[in-house]
Amino acid sequence: MLSVHQLSVAYGESQVLTDVELNVPDGQVVTLMGRNGVGKTTLLKSIMGLMRPRGGEVHLDAANITKKAPYERARAGIGYVPQGRGIFPFLSVEDNLMLGLEALPAVKRSRAALDEMYGEFPALFTYRAKVAGTLSGGQQQQLALARALIRKPTVLLLDEPTEGIQPSIVDDIEQFIQNLRRQRTIAILLVEQFFDFAMNVSDYCYVMEKGSIVLHGAAGDLSQDDVREYLAL
Repeated sequence: MLSVHQLSVAYGESQVLTDVELNVPDGQVVTLMGRNGVGKTTLLKSIMGLMRPRGGEVHLDAANITKKAPYERARAGIGYVPQGRGIFPFLSVEDNLMLGLEALPAVKRSRAALDEMYGEFPALFTYRAKVAGTLSGGQQQQLALARALIRKPTVLLLDEPTEGIQPSIVDDIEQFIQNLRRQRTIAILLVEQFFDFAMNVSDYCYVMEKGSIVLHGAAGDLSQDDVREYLAL
C-alpha cells in the first residue's frame, strides 16, 4: 500500500535520511523504531509531503506521489497524526473533527462519520463542545487519532502516539490499534520508542540509526536484544 524507495532527505547541508527503503503492506501495522534524532519524524513528514526529498520516491498503492502536495496526499488516502498531536487548541473538539473531513469532497462529508468517531472515542462525545486545548494529553491524542481517521484513510501515519500519555490511555490506544489491525482495512506506519507497545501491535518492524534502516523483520522474529541495543541511550 505504501512504499519508500531510496529516500534521501537533508536539512541544508545536514543529511538526515540516506537511501531509506521501507514498505507498509495493505492492512498491516509496521513500526519504525530508533533513538531520538535518527530521522523517524523526518521520514513521516517526507511521506506526508511536508519535506522535499533530495532523492528517492514515495509510492501509494503503486502510484508515485513523490511530487504531490500534502493536501493531494491526504485526498489520496494518507492520514497523519504528528508528534505532539497537532490539534487546533482554540477550537472545540467537534470543530477539530469537522476539519478532519475537509480533505473529502463536500458530498462525502457526513454526520455519520462524526458519530462513528464518537462511538470509537466516547470521551470526545462527552467533551464535544469543549475547547480542545483544555483536554488532557490522552484525550488530545484520541482527538488527533479521530481527526485523522474520520475520513477513512487507507494509510495512517502515527508519530509516537504514547508520548506523554497516562498509562490508562496508552492501554486504550494499544487496544484501538489492535482492533484496526484485526480488521485489516488500513495500513499503519507507527513511529514508537516504547518497545513492548510496538511489539504488541506490529506485524513488521524497522529500526533506524543515523538516518538509515539498520534492522528489519517480522515482529515475532526480531531479536529483542538487538532491537533494544538501538533504542538504548
